Amino acid sequence: PTEAPTEPPLIYAQMAEDYQDLSADAQIASPYAALLDVNNHRIIAGKLADTKIYPASMTKVMTLIVVSENIDKMPKTYTFGFEMLNRLYREEASVAGFLEGETVDVEDLMYGLVLPSGADAAEALAIMAAGSNEEFAKLMNEKCKELGLKYTHFTNPTGLYDEEQYTTPSEMAMIMKYAMDNSECAKVLSTFQYTTEKTTQHPDGILLTNTMFSRMYGTEVEGVTITAGKTGYTDEALNCLVSYAVKGDKSYICVTSHAHNKWHCVFDSFEIYGNYLP
Repeated sequence: PTEAPTEPPLIYAQMAEDYQDLSADAQIASPYAALLDVNNHRIIAGKLADTKIYPASMTKVMTLIVVSENIDKMPKTYTFGFEMLNRLYREEASVAGFLEGETVDVEDLMYGLVLPSGADAAEALAIMAAGSNEEFAKLMNEKCKELGLKYTHFTNPTGLYDEEQYTTPSEMAMIMKYAMDNSECAKVLSTFQYTTEKTTQHPDGILLTNTMFSRMYGTEVEGVTITAGKTGYTDEALNCLVSYAVKGDKSYICVTSHAHNKWHCVFDSFEIYGNYLP
């Protein structure tokens, strides 16, 4: 019997016919990049845009998506224990700074996940949503399948290096598009600073600052406003950035990856937004 036609994947973007190869642009230091035209659903420029990369903390965009779509089934708060925090400290993971015995609500954890790129928040959310990092990774991979992603696979919610955790610049851009179509995710990814609720451990709350907006205002490129984004770094992934920008009434997403300097992935994004938008 012939198979029933499958629904087209939700977000899979095609490569534009007039795709611009950025490899010859000496101003772009990152070896991997992709530029997605959000409105036309096309990858319009890139540099090895379909090559496997390690997403590092760009992973947390997918973590945020899965959490936001499962939030109604999740407990409202999480209380941190010594074991997880101690392990993340030993792994030198970036953390939001929650402490042993601290009870934190889910909204604060979502901001703790994205703004300071907190692995403590990521693991807490994974446990709340699925019981463990491993079970949560299954939800992440189900989402990849649903979105039609062909070259993306997750093993953890934090982005800590794992050979089996990978994506491509193009697919990372598509994940960001899907996140920005969700108003709750978009709000978190667009926030510069946020203060968590007061707790016994933090009587004033914790002031969280977005790692991307600590490196840019978002208005550096004339006529373009970068409104949201997520940085990443591990020794294997090096420096990466996925960002969302608006020019007139059109939106674009840029991914720059494997930059040797934390500023290169930012300035490369400026270069791409400044020179390659229609």
